[in-house]
Amino acid sequence: MSPGLLVAGLTKRYGRLVALDDVSFHVKPGEILGIIGPNGAGKTTLLECLVGQIAADGGTLTHGPASAAFYVPDAIAPWPAQTVRWALAFVIGFMNGRADALPGTIRDLSLAPFLDQTIGTLSKGQRKRALLAIGLLTPQPVLVFDEPFDGLDLRQTRDVAAMLRRLAAAGRTFVLSIHQIADAAGVCDRFVLLSGGRVCGEGTLDELAVLAGIPAGPGALPEVFLALT
Repeated sequence: MSPGLLVAGLTKRYGRLVALDDVSFHVKPGEILGIIGPNGAGKTTLLECLVGQIAADGGTLTHGPASAAFYVPDAIAPWPAQTVRWALAFVIGFMNGRADALPGTIRDLSLAPFLDQTIGTLSKGQRKRALLAIGLLTPQPVLVFDEPFDGLDLRQTRDVAAMLRRLAAAGRTFVLSIHQIADAAGVCDRFVLLSGGRVCGEGTLDELAVLAGIPAGPGALPEVFLALT
């Protein structure tokens, strides 16, 4: 089972700007946790602190070894002159990735049509699927994705969500930063509501609905978020 994660009192400042203000929550092993909030809420800063890409100014972070997590940022084009096929082979070879998962990952993310296209020439949606594949093929049990559905169409979003659900059921842990609340509702087990760098709620949809005083249901998350933030 993947390691869990405990965040307590995490704070990050940029000069006079407080990007994260006393952020506390936990991630259960083998779950999909959604960090949801509007643009500018502090989601990306939070993820970068979680994986050690930037140093927090205060608070504690308790989890397994740093090597247990792999972070896939949003809107990047790694190795732009190399092909998607090369990038996947690099992850498997150099990073001791999951070779047995390669055929299924190519199939589930519909990568075959652009495997031999250079990453720098991919469309936004193609690049997002390539980035997802890079993350999923790494050996780390905890994956941290920034905006995993950005650039995907409705069918692709549905298929990626189903893929993540299968992997979580097999024991992998996911932390997803998502600004589209409808996407988060369709894939996450629990949620952390982030607004203005502060946690406004944490729990399952039913738990958050009770906190907000709103009837629970599949479409309740947007109203819950508006009520609590």
